[in-house]
Amino acid sequence: MASGMATASYELRFDSGRICLDLLATTHPEERLDSVDRLRAWITRSGLVPAGTPLAAADISWLVGFRELRGHVAQLVRGELDARPADIALARVNAVALAAPPAPWAVRADDGSLRRRLHTPPGRPGLLAVIARDALELLTDPVARASLRQCEGDTCPIVYLDTSRGRRRRWCSSEVCGNRERVARHRRRAALARA
Repeated sequence: MASGMATASYELRFDSGRICLDLLATTHPEERLDSVDRLRAWITRSGLVPAGTPLAAADISWLVGFRELRGHVAQLVRGELDARPADIALARVNAVALAAPPAPWAVRADDGSLRRRLHTPPGRPGLLAVIARDALELLTDPVARASLRQCEGDTCPIVYLDTSRGRRRRWCSSEVCGNRERVARHRRRAALARA
């Protein structure tokens, strides 16, 4: 990442189906939350705060807090998928979920329509609570929990919510991991044909 920009396919992703799973995706294929500015971008693009919300209070402690929660949620989700309870991670996620999330506030825009804002500037504990609550809701909802899938890509650790018709989605992204699988399959067939 010499220029500070990742390739488009591995830029910040928001396609897992849940905000807590989108946070988990920030580790693949390399650390995506590598700066406070990148964290601010993730917070805004994830929808945790309305577009245009100032995040001036975000600092290195925010980066540490989001990464710590990400680790606990990862242990919890992967533990549930593998039937290996992660009770320490569960206790930590439960504790983070106790903070009050940012309160929404409606304001009139110049055109008279209502726009969502936050009543007060968002704080780290409240934003983390939103993600922690999302993880707890996901894992305690039997229907949503049954839709959790691990990407079948060879080296892809991404977990996503399979909402596809027939629940047969195999990859986190058809364009990334699915394409790699199709290329590999084509190469195997071509090698067999040459042999």
